[in-house]
Amino acid sequence: MDTKELLKKVRKIEIKTRRLSDHVFGGEYHSTFKGRGMTFSEVRQYQFGDDVRNIDWNVTARYNEPFVKVFEEERELTLMLMVDISGSEFFGTQEQFKNEIITEIAATLAFSAMQNNDKTGLILFSDEIELYIPPKKGKSHVLRIIRELLEFKPKSNKTDIANALKFLSSVMKKKAIVFVLSDFIADNYRDTLKIAAKKHDLTGIRVYDKAEENIPNLGMVQMEDQETGELLLVNTGSKNVRNQYYSYHRERVDYFSEAFTKSGAGALSSRVDESYVKKLLGYFKTR
Repeated sequence: MDTKELLKKVRKIEIKTRRLSDHVFGGEYHSTFKGRGMTFSEVRQYQFGDDVRNIDWNVTARYNEPFVKVFEEERELTLMLMVDISGSEFFGTQEQFKNEIITEIAATLAFSAMQNNDKTGLILFSDEIELYIPPKKGKSHVLRIIRELLEFKPKSNKTDIANALKFLSSVMKKKAIVFVLSDFIADNYRDTLKIAAKKHDLTGIRVYDKAEENIPNLGMVQMEDQETGELLLVNTGSKNVRNQYYSYHRERVDYFSEAFTKSGAGALSSRVDESYVKKLLGYFKTR
């Protein structure tokens, strides 16, 4: 992709997702994630109705009258976007590939964070950490994130969600709002997810194509595994083969729902031909 074409694509995504974050998500993002922590602000004289648990006994003893600690909400937050860029994301039978929808969702969330004056960081992962951009504020930083989402070429086609979550824990010492965007055609990440979800406000967004749910009966078909590159001759005319494929897919979907729900994290799924806007708004409203 040449520079001119890339800038055109970045601008197109900026216009679409900025409008969404300004008019639709800004307020929802703020009310869903507004500062959870409370920081000490000042000490003032005790007033009737104050919580006695907030009395500052040192100051009270010094001045011989009761003083209370005043706390205020920690407003500044950090949004961390963890995006799966393995081979299976470059799949689509509708108008858009999964990775294109993931880019739009990530950009919308980044602009919503920017509106709230929050920092945004990015982790691009396959079965290794492909790129890490530390959290920063500002429009030029968000546009850099979008550029990387559009243009970055992964070294590997495979997926390892557990490895990405371990990396998150090693680089993010403070609590962050974390969105993991993937098709979640993987398992073995439940335990790592549990640890990460204890520390961070974590949400998994599963983006998928309806063709992945069922294989149509097309007779003998050559298929390529997008993560291994292996070519396979598959008899889609066999009911047994179609059932096996459906079971495999269902197992991954159930694993995703169960792993995120049981670890206390949020989870939502959006098909490429559905409105992710409605899905995200519905999710924010139920939080």
